[in-house]
Amino acid sequence: MSANLASILNALASPVFRRSLAAAGVLLLGAADPLQAGITVFAAASTKTALDEAAASYQAGTGRDVTLSYAGSPALARQIQLGAPADVFISANPGWMDVLQQEGLIDDTSRLDLLANRLVLIAHGRKMPALDLETADLAGLLGEGRLAMALVDAVPAGIYGKAALTALGQWPAVAPRVAQTANVRAALALVASGEAQMGVVYATDARAEPGVSVLAAFPDDSHPPILYPAATVADGNMAEAGAFLDYLQSRAAREIFVQHGFGVPER
Repeated sequence: MSANLASILNALASPVFRRSLAAAGVLLLGAADPLQAGITVFAAASTKTALDEAAASYQAGTGRDVTLSYAGSPALARQIQLGAPADVFISANPGWMDVLQQEGLIDDTSRLDLLANRLVLIAHGRKMPALDLETADLAGLLGEGRLAMALVDAVPAGIYGKAALTALGQWPAVAPRVAQTANVRAALALVASGEAQMGVVYATDARAEPGVSVLAAFPDDSHPPILYPAATVADGNMAEAGAFLDYLQSRAAREIFVQHGFGVPER
């Protein structure tokens, strides 16, 4: 293969080219009003219950379409890097948003801290006794059981969980019993089904699942602050994406998030 041909093929495979081609396709199809085209929102899995309700309210009030795609923040960020047609990204921690911002893949003027959360230890079943995480022998309590966590070196909930367990001196003993999952909702499902005895998830996840009990909340100082930055994706449907982000900061949306257990940072 000649050097010129290789350069052309590399250019055709680039995310920038694919985004430009997609944008051109929209123009050729005559999408004259961006507010009528709808948007696709890539959002951390832990936002699902609350964001489903908020998006439904937005659609009912505006008649505009919102497609929601949930997964772990790193998987969503990588999809955006590869040119996936997202318009809004809501991450479960600032790190993955930083990566996209550094690569020029989000509109940094639109970035804001949308939500906050807490980290909790859960168990299968209801009405379980509370634990003191400072003194409890978690490894002993687990026995041969598993501790479900999102990927501890990639997914925000797993990263926060490992940091918290390390700060509390629990990590070396429980690490061999950890069952890692692609995202925090998958960890929640393992505990709810009884496949894992305990799990580390966000407080909002535990609140959304009747099949688990909260054993303890991790101290806030045992891990970095849990913040959810949101931003519009560069080269996406900027007009509609901006309108949706504005709605998510409205009083109506904030009330939905609070009802589901999220914190709402002051702005």
